[in-house]
Amino acid sequence: MRSKRGLQLDRVVLLGRAFKEYRRYFLLEPDNLVGKSVLDVAGGVSSFCAEANMLGIKVTSFDPIYSLTPEKIMERSEPDLEAVYRAIGNVPTYRWSYYKNPERMRELRKRASTIFLSDYTTPERYVAGELPRLSFADGQFDLTLVSYFLFAYQDRLSYEFHRDSILEIMRVTRGEARVYPTVTFEAQPSEYASMLRSDPALQRFEFTEIKTDFVFLVNSNSFLRVRRGA
Repeated sequence: MRSKRGLQLDRVVLLGRAFKEYRRYFLLEPDNLVGKSVLDVAGGVSSFCAEANMLGIKVTSFDPIYSLTPEKIMERSEPDLEAVYRAIGNVPTYRWSYYKNPERMRELRKRASTIFLSDYTTPERYVAGELPRLSFADGQFDLTLVSYFLFAYQDRLSYEFHRDSILEIMRVTRGEARVYPTVTFEAQPSEYASMLRSDPALQRFEFTEIKTDFVFLVNSNSFLRVRRGA
């Protein structure tokens, strides 16, 4: 589970993240999103979709696990949370100003996954599938969010995967996409971010790193905003 500095993950883990966390990750203004269509890519067992819909924000969550039953999802997510909880307190690439300690982090993650599971009975909000393909219409969403998937798993996902995923995300997004964080689990800036900016296949897009005030993983206080160029 651990490498020299960061968490060493052998696959994408299922950790429940809450609306408040997404709001900080992406500098979201909920009042401005009411009535808008938002796609949460790699949403996993996060409660963002459930909580946002209660506020009148039309969120659809997309993840491979949504082909599974609630019971099967719990069989995966609960061990993932326990494994991260046991390891993360000894990893130097994390700062605890928000979560205070691993116990509090586990409590918040568990609460988020519980809210997710209660909302998972609303199937139209949870669409199964995998990047770099999205089963949505062109320009279907005002905003697309990706948290702790692209860039974070740079060691497991190729540059070509990232490029093709951005192209597909922008196909279904009429507004902008935001990817958080821009660093790997080693707390190092992803080399793919600069590669995307210079890729001829992506020249019609503008990439801007936006600073935030939220840090858990060291150096994770920014997201990458992707827009169509003028």
